[in-house]
Amino acid sequence: MSSPRPLSRPPRRRRSARQRIRRRRLAAGGALLGVVLLGLGMSRLTAAPPRPTVRLDLPAPAAGVAAAALPWPATGQAAVAVPSTGFFLTSGPERPVPVASLTKIMTALVVLHDHPLQPGRAGPLVTITPTDVADAARLEAQNATVLPIQVGERLSERQLLAGLLVRSANDFADALARWDAGSLAAFVARMNRTARTLGLRQTTYADPSGVSDRSRSTAADQLRLAEIAMANPVFAQLVAQPSVVEPLAGQVANYISAVGHDGVVGVKSGFTQAAMGCLVLAARRPVEGRSVLVLAAVTGQGGFNPLGLAQQVDLRLVDRLAQSLRVVTLVRRGTVLGTVRAPWLGTLSAPVVADRSLTLLVGPGQSPRWSSALQPLRVPSRPGSLVGQVTVRIGEQRVETPLVTARALPPPGLWWLLAH
Repeated sequence: MSSPRPLSRPPRRRRSARQRIRRRRLAAGGALLGVVLLGLGMSRLTAAPPRPTVRLDLPAPAAGVAAAALPWPATGQAAVAVPSTGFFLTSGPERPVPVASLTKIMTALVVLHDHPLQPGRAGPLVTITPTDVADAARLEAQNATVLPIQVGERLSERQLLAGLLVRSANDFADALARWDAGSLAAFVARMNRTARTLGLRQTTYADPSGVSDRSRSTAADQLRLAEIAMANPVFAQLVAQPSVVEPLAGQVANYISAVGHDGVVGVKSGFTQAAMGCLVLAARRPVEGRSVLVLAAVTGQGGFNPLGLAQQVDLRLVDRLAQSLRVVTLVRRGTVLGTVRAPWLGTLSAPVVADRSLTLLVGPGQSPRWSSALQPLRVPSRPGSLVGQVTVRIGEQRVETPLVTARALPPPGLWWLLAH
């Protein structure tokens, strides 16, 4: 029996050059793909995550406080206002009527515009002319209010304005007009231009004093004018005086007897037979710890004492309106006003809260105006991170609060970054 022949290995096939090249290319491609995937992963890990989004849910406008029934006068026109809240209301439809010495509010405003005064300063000196003295004699003969003056006398701008506003001196009105514009006609033209500029559409002036029945306006226009005038510190200082001292007249009392009492701080009265009792009154009233300026104006008040009646009506209107005002807290600190969301949090969110309380004085029927501004929020963020601001306005009032996150906002995780 013959012994088995040893197994022999099959002949080894040699790789072709083409196969070797192909394998090298596959290996290089795999390495390149690995580098690309690694780079993509690193770019996702190191790229800034998408910014969170903030959604606000601001409160609906409040309905405002209820209005008390105001004691409007039985005759004439009336209007009331609270400058700080922008509240303004009239007794009904109006038509232009003679307003007597309420005209002097505009006279003082034009003079102060052309010749501004600093509070407490006397201002330039005005020399009284023969025309001024003759004019004073003519006015006195008409039973119009004048203060004594003499040719060559030198009165400061402040002295003339004080006599004009406090004692309603008609001769002082004309003297100021001539000094300011050169003639009464030129000054009256300035008064009417100013009225148009201020939007007093039912107001026309015929003289600087209001002696003329053709100087006409409405309670509403005169109240708007008084608001503007009271914003001038010199005007407000002048009309708040119960009396003034003039060189030849001595001490003379304010025609508004209530000035200096019970919070009354001005502004102007007027009377002629055509206009009857007219009065714009400004008074400060306490409202829940705040001192609030309230204005009232009436025209056409008659009776035995027209100016006294006009003052009583104004005071009643001021008091009743002040009773209608409220200090309202619209938002308390910590109130949720929105949410912050981020894609990696799913359905979770971080509350956005007010960082301070918002409190405003509100008039009858008034609603606040809300506005907001947002800014980008970076992550990770801590509690109290700023996301924006909310502003609330009523009239001249403006309050605002920063908006902050109520809790921390974490960054996205590793797997979320790789997947997204």
